[in-house]
Amino acid sequence: MDQTQMLGDLREIVRTFTNTDIALTPSTVLRSDLGLNSYELVQLICAIEDQYNVEIPDRTISRLRTAQDLLDFLAPNG
Repeated sequence: MDQTQMLGDLREIVRTFTNTDIALTPSTVLRSDLGLNSYELVQLICAIEDQYNVEIPDRTISRLRTAQDLLDFLAPNG
């Protein structure tokens, strides 16, 4: 799966958490641009793990600041 398709999938997942059609781009900052608190971010990560059948280690979550960081993680792991 290429990053464009993954970004589209992530857009759909994010939509369920924000209830809006966010213009998710690779440079979107996950917490501040999406308006997610810590709990919502964990829920988002869990949904992404379920979607891609991967486990994102807790120590990695803090390094996933942007959508591109997430895409870079998922590319070899997803």
